[in-house]
Amino acid sequence: MQHRILTVQDLGALLRATRKSAHLRMDDLAATSGLSKQFVNDLELGKPGVQLGKVLQVLHELGAHVYLDVPDAAAAQLAHASTLIGKTTARRQARAQAPMPAAKPALQQAIAPRPRRTGKPAP
Repeated sequence: MQHRILTVQDLGALLRATRKSAHLRMDDLAATSGLSKQFVNDLELGKPGVQLGKVLQVLHELGAHVYLDVPDAAAAQLAHASTLIGKTTARRQARAQAPMPAAKPALQQAIAPRPRRTGKPAP
């Protein structure tokens, strides 16, 4: 069954109905999704600041699927966009795993810990 989602509240109501129809308690859904009960509660109540990645985790756990109906012109750009995003992600991951270069001596001095002040005047 398909439903049009226009607001976060629409999505929350639909997720709550899906959870209830599966006879799942909110805390059980949260645990199996790897999320907090508070997040699932916020989502069901339609809180506007919920994170999309976490929403998708809950949807997956409930067996719900998301489809996006886009204009046909977007289909031509999809392969190109996916390639660019894949390259960018790979570059970021490689950069995150690369060892940090040694700091230059001047920089090491700038970030070296400074002695604590004791409140006593220097002799």
